[in-house]
Amino acid sequence: MSEKLSELQIVQNPSLGSYLIWQFGLGFQADDSQRSSFLLAFLVLPLLLHKPTLDLVASTRKSSGLALFAAKLGEQHENLLAVHSRALALRRLSLQSIAIAANRGLVTIDYDGGYFRSNHPDKKAPALPERIRGMPPAAQKMGFWFSRMSVHQIASTLRVQF
Repeated sequence: MSEKLSELQIVQNPSLGSYLIWQFGLGFQADDSQRSSFLLAFLVLPLLLHKPTLDLVASTRKSSGLALFAAKLGEQHENLLAVHSRALALRRLSLQSIAIAANRGLVTIDYDGGYFRSNHPDKKAPALPERIRGMPPAAQKMGFWFSRMSVHQIASTLRVQF
């Protein structure tokens, strides 16, 4: 008999995480051939697997940037501070997701430099269930925002420590 997955298991799933980290990297690389710091991959899931934060990412224009998103998130100061604690709580899931993405060829990791680069797939991505369709565009938007700032500026803006 197959066991039914809980909503938590469906969302906090390393395969979904690998897909979102890959999409984040594509957004980061959108304008040029940059590669993202490995550290930034650990912020993707804490921001996108939290529904209120995902909604804020989705409702903030791409052109507005990370600073405006952080200002909206910080309207309730504890929301901005919660990003760091969620990053700590989800670091194992993030690492599993990065490993799956690298294993499946979605990303290439430069271990010496501490960077990763999202690869362009040979196949078209599958159709996504309705409940997660908004996540990939949000991941790409975050990647674009992050590409405009240094790791230090991102950490300072989001009040996180690496």
